Amino acid sequence: MEKIAVIGAGLIGRAWAMVFARAGHPVMLYDADAAALAPALDLIEASLGDLHAQGLISETPANVRQRIRAVASLAEALQDVTYIQENVSETVQAKKEIFAAMDNRASADAILASSTSGIPASSFTAELKGRHRCLVAQPINPPSLVPLVELVPAPWTDQAVVARARALQQSVGQAPIVVQREVAGFIVNRLQGALLSEAFRLVEDGYVSSTDVDKAIKDGLGLRWSFMGPFETIDLNAPGGLRDYCDRFGALYHQIAQEAEPRPWSDALVGKIAAERLQELPATERGARQAWRDRRLMGLIAHKIAAAKQES
Repeated sequence: MEKIAVIGAGLIGRAWAMVFARAGHPVMLYDADAAALAPALDLIEASLGDLHAQGLISETPANVRQRIRAVASLAEALQDVTYIQENVSETVQAKKEIFAAMDNRASADAILASSTSGIPASSFTAELKGRHRCLVAQPINPPSLVPLVELVPAPWTDQAVVARARALQQSVGQAPIVVQREVAGFIVNRLQGALLSEAFRLVEDGYVSSTDVDKAIKDGLGLRWSFMGPFETIDLNAPGGLRDYCDRFGALYHQIAQEAEPRPWSDALVGKIAAERLQELPATERGARQAWRDRRLMGLIAHKIAAAKQES
């Protein structure tokens, strides 16, 4: 199995380490803060225990954990690896520094991939000798539970590198999509941003409460969206398919889009919604709710896996 390096042992880095290790890859885990490594390994083992309890991994957590090795230097982490997943601070400068170091130290055929919510690879790889092997591989948090990965090449990224990255992600159980050219926020954040913009606007204009907006998604749209996307949804929602749906409702959606002019999220609006959220979930209970969310995600993923096997 290919040897993988994970750079950064925070929440995303730990999840990436689990993704590759549970698929059988040896993983080198490095963090500039050496003190972060031991706690990271403990958290990884606990998370693997949760996955095992939900039936999402068949191996024992200890066996998977043994494939993850914490190392003390970047040079050691990069030795003989074929794929590197970087997870450092979300700033262009931090990305430039770590990618320059990785480009200098990694073998010439190793792929250099960045976890970033919206920083394009072109902004931190332009001056690298090996810029052709660099791209963004942006996960959805946490990647150990949510499989989607956005592969976003820079204008100079070799298409063979994109193909290799895609094949690797598929082989470890992730669901990669390829963004054909760089765009701010990539795909998932742009889709989420469009929904959030409308959600904030509807609350600000007094049409609905934030609690009921959440219900509209979790008890409405979200049920379908957990197993099909928006195009398949509308294709199935009209007798004649997608074109029939667009003929019926296209004018309505165009009107809605014209009404939904972009607005900043004002401090007063954010304060109002934050207060409503605190009524629903006190800050002291947020950690427990996050753990509950992860367990629900695990249950949903287990259901989707079982359903796919039944349908195949």
